Amino acid sequence: MNSTPEAQVVVAVDGTSGSGKSSTCRGVADRLGLRYLDTGAQFRAMTWWMLREGVDIHDADAVAAVAEKPTIVSGTDPLDPTIEVDGVDVATEIRTEAVTGSVSPVSTVPQVRARLLELQRRIIDGGGIVVEGRDIGSVVWPQAEVKLYLTADPAARALRRAAEEGGTDVAATERVLAERDRIDSGRATAPLTMADGAVHVDTTFHSLHEVIDQVVQLVERAAR
Repeated sequence: MNSTPEAQVVVAVDGTSGSGKSSTCRGVADRLGLRYLDTGAQFRAMTWWMLREGVDIHDADAVAAVAEKPTIVSGTDPLDPTIEVDGVDVATEIRTEAVTGSVSPVSTVPQVRARLLELQRRIIDGGGIVVEGRDIGSVVWPQAEVKLYLTADPAARALRRAAEEGGTDVAATERVLAERDRIDSGRATAPLTMADGAVHVDTTFHSLHEVIDQVVQLVERAAR
């Protein structure tokens, strides 16, 4: 059992796609013996379910009407984070192009955000967790002891995301990321924004190890 001063801390990490949030959060959680939650995977899981059920994702009313139906379970082991929908492991399925291209319209629906917000807060309660997303420090858990906002140069973000997804069209990836940021920053409910009190971390010219070190130091300082 983790009995260090960091054991009760909540680390809220927001930021743009491709800025290194997932790798950073998992690395920090592993280093400090904390749990890890990828809220983006929950939105992807909801989107995957909508697509499987044939819901018109561009019809906000249709999405809202069924947002309570799927059972979404997130594993919080930073070395092996899992995501299940109705008992089915969808870790691979939620990373397909179909889901990636559909998650923004689903995530803008207030009923979807409300449903997942409740789930996220239940998981975070008790602390000892690193949480990544786009509105963690501003909406989901504004009382977090450590709040970070990760960004990177658009070209660097596109290179990272294209490499993650096994693609080679970096320019197309950059356009997709820019459109995702535009939608998420402009949505009426819980827009992408840097939370009050958040530390801005630009990862463009830093290695993953360097970023993890920086965040670990911030967490250790906050816990003491």
